[in-house]
Amino acid sequence: MYEKSYPSKRYSETITFLEKHIGKPAHILDLGVENPFSDIMKERGYEVENTSGEDLDMNLGAVSKSSAEVVTAFEILEHMVAPFNVLKAIKTKKLVASVPLKLWFASAYRSKEDPWDRHYHEFEDWQFDWLLDKAGWEIKDRHKWTHPVKKIGLRPLLRWFTPRYYIVYAERRNS
Repeated sequence: MYEKSYPSKRYSETITFLEKHIGKPAHILDLGVENPFSDIMKERGYEVENTSGEDLDMNLGAVSKSSAEVVTAFEILEHMVAPFNVLKAIKTKKLVASVPLKLWFASAYRSKEDPWDRHYHEFEDWQFDWLLDKAGWEIKDRHKWTHPVKKIGLRPLLRWFTPRYYIVYAERRNS
């Protein structure tokens, strides 16, 4: 299976979900700087442009001026102080977004090396659903998956059974 060659289960689950809902070719605005998953989307036939590293809490220009058909937001909204603002500013009719779920047995992610690489939010699924609803999105499909790690201990064992990622396909509600 082609997906097995991806570096992680997260990439495999994400591209499978994206392809289920977004036909090709499609022009996608991917929130966040270019990354390995941007390349995967391009390899699979999508036309992808990324934001350029601007602070999307403060500068919504790239989002509000985009002519993309679809916006993707893969593991970026949890890094924002106010993800509502960017979700509200999106002009497209289609959104595919994923977030890491809050794990009751682990602290929120915070990089020791990079002071900007931390999670301001780690959502429960209902919180993310509510955020999207409040920003004018109707969820059409959702999916969760686990993220096992190859370590020994109680927390690594719990990661085999506890969903870590949550992805949704949503469409802009007619207001």
